[in-house]
Amino acid sequence: MLSERLQTLAAEGVVHRSEGPHGPEYDLTEAGRELNEVVKALGVWGQRWLPRHADREEIDLDPLLLDMQRRARPDRLPAQPFVIRFDLKHCPVRFLLLKDSDIALCAHNPGFPEPLCLGGPVSALAGWWRGDSTFAEARRRGLTLTGTKTLVVDFPTWFERYLFADVAAATS
Repeated sequence: MLSERLQTLAAEGVVHRSEGPHGPEYDLTEAGRELNEVVKALGVWGQRWLPRHADREEIDLDPLLLDMQRRARPDRLPAQPFVIRFDLKHCPVRFLLLKDSDIALCAHNPGFPEPLCLGGPVSALAGWWRGDSTFAEARRRGLTLTGTKTLVVDFPTWFERYLFADVAAATS
């Protein structure tokens, strides 16, 4: 479905498709960049007004992890390359390679140490990621991190969360 939408956007001149080192890449065209403020306003509105109940939603782990990959902060990562293992309930195991600025989501460990494993319900991770809860609240909802104390404590600082995570839900 995403592929079809991207093809439509490319056909309409909103994005430009090119071949990257890991497959197709898409960049906004001038027409697409002009839509930026409209899309941002819709995102803020949705974050503020749409219901946010991750524990009742069907959440696809891969798009969540792709967003985490894109929003990783290489300057905050430990110097030695490693992999975070995501072993969440009812989801396929995934791995996030953190190697300098080479951040990659993988279906299999590409051969690096796994000093940190994240487990529990995907809804707890999604709720933290999109700003529904703090990281401490996500842990109370069952999100687990197994690894050295330093890695566990530092994990939330390695990412710029979801673009609209700081938009509070409406109170009415």
